[in-house]
Amino acid sequence: MQDLRKRFGQLVAAHRRRRRMTQEQLAEAAELSVDMISKMEVGATGARFPVIERLAEVLDVDPAEFFTSDVPGGTLKSGAYGAISARLSQLDEPELIWIGGVIAAALDRPRPTLSGGSNTRISQVEARGTARRAKRAR
Repeated sequence: MQDLRKRFGQLVAAHRRRRRMTQEQLAEAAELSVDMISKMEVGATGARFPVIERLAEVLDVDPAEFFTSDVPGGTLKSGAYGAISARLSQLDEPELIWIGGVIAAALDRPRPTLSGGSNTRISQVEARGTARRAKRAR
């Protein structure tokens, strides 16, 4: 149990640092005491589900991120990556194999830049068209 608390605390601290928050800022945003945040981060205490949910919301992560086996090194499953990961996690093996081929095909061709302007609009339209064609092919 101690190892789980320590890992939980390390992950809370890592996610907090990634968001460039102090313990005080996290405590205020999650409506907890600074002492509680400090104790959690060193593994001296755990947290109940409502607290875990508040921490996850404030830190913009899935609550399961606090219980992974790896302490994040800065790149977390949030934003677009998190959304894609969540969708992929719902697929079965044949669908994952198929989508792997789609990804490989997409990454093997030159990609337009998404820096803004008209190229961005063209790229977005192109991406939607590719996704539609891939869906019809299934």
